[in-house]
Amino acid sequence: EVQLVESGGGLVQPGGSLNLSCVASGFTFSDYAMYWVRQSGARGLEWISTIENDGSRTYYSESVKGRFTISRDNAQNTVSLQLNDLKTRDTAMYYCARADRPGGDYRGFADRGQGTQVTVSS
Repeated sequence: EVQLVESGGGLVQPGGSLNLSCVASGFTFSDYAMYWVRQSGARGLEWISTIENDGSRTYYSESVKGRFTISRDNAQNTVSLQLNDLKTRDTAMYYCARADRPGGDYRGFADRGQGTQVTVSS
């Protein structure tokens, strides 16, 4: 059974930082690209970032590029997201998700965790 458990969310002031982590189990983590996505009432489900299975390439949405950094540790089955210079519009539930197939030929994400809430407010 695929399990993805996110942590690290919280309440932070604008301009602040958070580090989100996701621990994966139930599959061969190093075979899959991993995603971070977020969901809020205002914008629905929004893709944020993807990292290739070997960590060689990373991709970001324009809304977070230059502020967020995705990384992974295949030895620890974890994927992380460093959030810097947070803005009120970053408020959302953040999820990590597994690519829909192993290797580099993925088309999207499939399973995702329960999420961790990030609230940016003064």
